[in-house]
Amino acid sequence: MRHLELFAGIGGFRRALDLIQQDLHVPMECVGFSEIDVKAKQTYCANFHIGEDEVDIGDIVAFNSNEDNIRNLPDFDLLTGGFPCQSFSMMGQQAGFNDEHRGQMFFRILDILAIKKPKFILLENVKNLYNHDKGNTFRVIEQELKKQEYDIYPDIFNTADFHLAQTRNRVYILGIRNNNHKIEFNAKLVAEHFDKIVKQASTEKQESVLDVLKPNVPRKYYLSERIKPTILSNGTGNFKSKSDINKSPARPLTATMHKMHRACQDNYYSEGYIKSNGKNNPVQDLSKEDLCKLPIRKLTPQEALLLQGFPAQWSENAQLQGMSDGNLYKQAGNAVSVNVVYAIVNYCISNNIIR
Repeated sequence: MRHLELFAGIGGFRRALDLIQQDLHVPMECVGFSEIDVKAKQTYCANFHIGEDEVDIGDIVAFNSNEDNIRNLPDFDLLTGGFPCQSFSMMGQQAGFNDEHRGQMFFRILDILAIKKPKFILLENVKNLYNHDKGNTFRVIEQELKKQEYDIYPDIFNTADFHLAQTRNRVYILGIRNNNHKIEFNAKLVAEHFDKIVKQASTEKQESVLDVLKPNVPRKYYLSERIKPTILSNGTGNFKSKSDINKSPARPLTATMHKMHRACQDNYYSEGYIKSNGKNNPVQDLSKEDLCKLPIRKLTPQEALLLQGFPAQWSENAQLQGMSDGNLYKQAGNAVSVNVVYAIVNYCISNNIIR
């Protein structure tokens, strides 16, 4: 199966498909990828062997501006893409399609579908895509894909249901062109299938965040005495939220976690909790003032990537290229969860939906 990875980031879709090839012995070939973020592309290229004939699309807007570029792409069976989500996220301004750059990226996917007409598509975005603009945004997406003759099967998938220790709800949209067969596809069925085959799968496997947290990390990942009261604060003024540490599964990783938000949004862990393998959880007994006296740290970039289903070597290879922690945190927060994509494609192949 030949595939095209759009808005590739650090390659979550491609990593999952490589593992499918390894486990199911179904040939997978990436014919090209698009990514505009220079640093994400650097991590991508540090972890994949890029074939000589593979098309580096780069900026998809510039690429699509000449239709001959699209026509000259090698034919492919599957298009994947986690198209930019900031315009639809609850955390942003929710400008949607009115965002002249990020909000328009869905239509660049349509440019390629209209010409290349692959049999299958698999897209990912934030959960709020369903409800954005009172549902009108998703209706447009559905209508436009149907115009391209795709039957679509969307559902919300939680990363924590796929043996990764992170709560992360995302919309995945499976599309099949000119589909003449009735299929059953939803998050529950895919998760049940994955539970049955996970022991044989080559994916990362975590039952708790403790499976990724290392007992000894450099001191730079520990919170300073000055910042701990702010991180642990439940908020001030009109902003109130419960800032807990030692959460398992972890909260959703954010692309801005390097900025260190309060513990109601980002993930922080006390040294005693980690070194006792969870047996010592001071959150249950201590006040916020007493918690501030404990050694508390943030996730390392490697741990963040592990929570998205990338192996340890992903961050190691990127760091060998000089990648900073800040960029790796951003890349982890923007990535798709490898296990979810693996589970979806494995389910589809096993049930002859993708064939």
